[in-house]
Amino acid sequence: MKTNSTPERVEILIVEDSPTQAKQLQYILEQHGYSLSTARNGREALASIGQRLPTLVISDVIMPEMDGYELCRQIKQTEKLTSLPVILLTSLIDPADVVRGLEAGADSFIFKPYDEPYLLTQVASTLANWRLRETERTQMGVEIFFAGRKFFITSDRLQILNLLLSTYEAAVQKNQELALAQDALRHVNDRLEAKIKERTAALEAEVSEHRQAEEALRQSQQRSRAIVETAMDGLITMDHEGRIVDFNAAAEQIFGYRGSEVIGQPLADIIIPPPLREQHRRGLAHYLATGEAPVLGRRLEIVGQRADGSVIPVELSITQMPGAGAPMFTGFLRDITERKRAEQKLQAQLGRLDLLNRITRAIGERLDLQSIFQVVIRSLEDDLPIDFGCLCLYDPTDEVLTVTSVGVRSEGLALELALTRQARIALAQSGLAGCVRGQVVYEPDLSQVQLPFLQQLARGGLHSLVAAPLLVEGKVFGVLMTARRQPHSFSSGECEFVQQLSEHVALAAHQAQLHASLQQAYDDLRQTQQAVLQQERLRALGQMASGIAHDINNAISPLALYTESLLENEPNLSPNARSHLETMQNAIEDVAHTVSRLREFYREREPQLTLLPVDLTQVLQQAVDLTRARWSDMPQQQGLVIDLRLDLAPDLPAIMGVESELREALLNLVFNAVDAMPEGGNLTLRTRAVSAEPCEGNRDALTHVQVEVCDTGVGMDEDTRRSCLEPFFTTKGEHGTGLGLAMVYGIVQRHSAELEIDSTVGQGTTVRLIFAVPLDVARKPALPAAHGQVPTQLRLLIVDDDPLLLKSLCDTLEGDGHLVSAADSGQSGIDLFRAAVQRGESFAAVITDLGMPYMDGRRVAAAIKAAAPTTPVILLTGWGQRLASEGVLSPHVDRVLSKPPKLRELRVALAEVVDNVAQATRP
Repeated sequence: MKTNSTPERVEILIVEDSPTQAKQLQYILEQHGYSLSTARNGREALASIGQRLPTLVISDVIMPEMDGYELCRQIKQTEKLTSLPVILLTSLIDPADVVRGLEAGADSFIFKPYDEPYLLTQVASTLANWRLRETERTQMGVEIFFAGRKFFITSDRLQILNLLLSTYEAAVQKNQELALAQDALRHVNDRLEAKIKERTAALEAEVSEHRQAEEALRQSQQRSRAIVETAMDGLITMDHEGRIVDFNAAAEQIFGYRGSEVIGQPLADIIIPPPLREQHRRGLAHYLATGEAPVLGRRLEIVGQRADGSVIPVELSITQMPGAGAPMFTGFLRDITERKRAEQKLQAQLGRLDLLNRITRAIGERLDLQSIFQVVIRSLEDDLPIDFGCLCLYDPTDEVLTVTSVGVRSEGLALELALTRQARIALAQSGLAGCVRGQVVYEPDLSQVQLPFLQQLARGGLHSLVAAPLLVEGKVFGVLMTARRQPHSFSSGECEFVQQLSEHVALAAHQAQLHASLQQAYDDLRQTQQAVLQQERLRALGQMASGIAHDINNAISPLALYTESLLENEPNLSPNARSHLETMQNAIEDVAHTVSRLREFYREREPQLTLLPVDLTQVLQQAVDLTRARWSDMPQQQGLVIDLRLDLAPDLPAIMGVESELREALLNLVFNAVDAMPEGGNLTLRTRAVSAEPCEGNRDALTHVQVEVCDTGVGMDEDTRRSCLEPFFTTKGEHGTGLGLAMVYGIVQRHSAELEIDSTVGQGTTVRLIFAVPLDVARKPALPAAHGQVPTQLRLLIVDDDPLLLKSLCDTLEGDGHLVSAADSGQSGIDLFRAAVQRGESFAAVITDLGMPYMDGRRVAAAIKAAAPTTPVILLTGWGQRLASEGVLSPHVDRVLSKPPKLRELRVALAEVVDNVAQATRP
């Protein structure tokens, strides 16, 4: 508010380095009629005074370049400016400030902080005193010591009085303000003390409760943090601005950053590739604006960027963190690089398997060799693909390969390379000698191989070659050649595919060559089958089984020996490989039992049949694995789905039986169920234990174990259900043998079990096997131990006309440390034995097959005993149990082993016969 006492034309110079405080002074003084100018420091003030003399100077004390004291001193020391009044602005922190002001010649002090009346009063008083000094100028000087310093004060008495009065006035004002503040504070303290007393008790309880809650929260946070840091997946938390607030150890490992490096950084700039960053920002902005986020709560596959700039595929799921305030988001990330590689590899392998399957089906429909070869080459050109392909037949006499078939797309290149049909390739210096020995030949860069034929291919622009043999029964009759223009262009999977394809082609070609004879044999078999059906079905099956047992047992014997040897002697097998070998071993045993049981339909169980505890749950799982192709792979190829469901009772008690027979029964039931669902459906395998009352003659309660195989297929009417257990009764036409359920029924009878069939047309069928289990099930007896320790380095003679079985027996026995000699016929075996006797050498034992052409095993045993009566003879035969039971063993045979032979049984037999010979020769 402007006062009337304000003198006219008073111009005040404000010296203040703070623009805010300068504006405040300017505003107050202008409101009361003063003219104002400003300067930011002492130097600017002196320059301004030199140009225009103000009436009054108001200066801050603390300023850059030149402070207020120095400005005042220079003004007072300048002759023309001595009478110019100066007011200093100070906080009065140190009493020496007053003395320094007096020394500088200041006329008055204004102490900070000031209010408007105080400021105006000090300005008016200073101007009034200035006018008084204009009439009376009394100069004086005095030298004083204060606060350890010497000051020389030239201020007149009026100036000193004004400074002291202004100081005293400021002190009084401060004391009054302090007294008022102390009174107010005392009242406030009284009220606060009352409130504090009221809240003390409650606060103590609350504090205790809060401490407990804080401790629980701290422990929870520690646990949560430990979970986050030890999580296998990467956890990254982002705030609403897109900045990273948490980055766990797994995320560090995935993206190659340390958490301390990325906390607070924009997520988009750290792990999102540049092309996707703008999309990320738009998505976040859209969610914050609308609340719509299609990615939340979903599992996505995206790409992320590592610290080194590389891009990796990751699996991501994002959730919004609960809580009030700005939203935060947590992403769970998993590096799926290896999974993607595996998927790509699997897709490539599935593609090759599909191609192999299509080629196999195509060549399976053809019966002439040329047609089969053309289908193979054309398929490889279209789908593998290759730049050149041909098939050659091998002449072992002349050691020449003859081009038999060339691909349609390869004909132009074949003309250039002189490899058209009927072209002959000399095996020497061709680089394909390994093929005719049964090996796959792969040359990644033909230009680096100095062989004429391979250089010929390289000159034609071909640089990568894979050649695979066509092998049947251990003999190579042809070669499949595939080539590409690019070097190193065949992967290992493609090389393996070409090898597998060559095996299928070889088999198809061999089948085509034998088609005529097989057709005749098939016709004869059908006529024989019709005759047998008319006479006696059950007996016919036994006769047929005994007729083919020898060949089947010979075929599976090498598998049995090698599988058992691998499981026993290879401790470093992977769990997956060991599981596959065990499955193969079970399958081989099942085949052997099947052959031996074909003649046993509806017979009572033989007294010598040994029943052992069997875990039906394990047998059922094995049946699922063995039939997977029928209920999973094969239907999927036709676009069908068979949903297999297992409903297995826990802790199912063991039953007494033969594991291989029970497994075969379940295999047949599963196959029948799949065949009954041509359009797909549900296949359920169920087990359960049912307690029964004690029966007569047995005071102990029995537990019945039930196994059910249920399908949702076509079902059976009543007539079909009554006839389905008869041998050779089938509803599958030419695709069925009519033996599946009949064999199951025979197995059930031999186990003194029950078989029930529930079926409804159009709804499905349930086959139920019921086994009685006594409570005191005997433990499985251990295999009999050998009579004595089998010595190593036994000289053994093996006689067998089957080359695969002969080789497998030699390999396994030599693996046990024995010295083995082999003969591929009965006569050659006798000749080899007699020659050794003439040289004074002897064999510890002779192992001979029973069924051999021209001279069977009985005659071999008789000749061995005639030459060396003490030499033990072990007879291998597919009719071993039958010969023993029917009493038709040769007196020259010491032991009989069934085919396929088991390595353990063979060792036991050797130990027994060698031990018997040793005991007989002791004095």
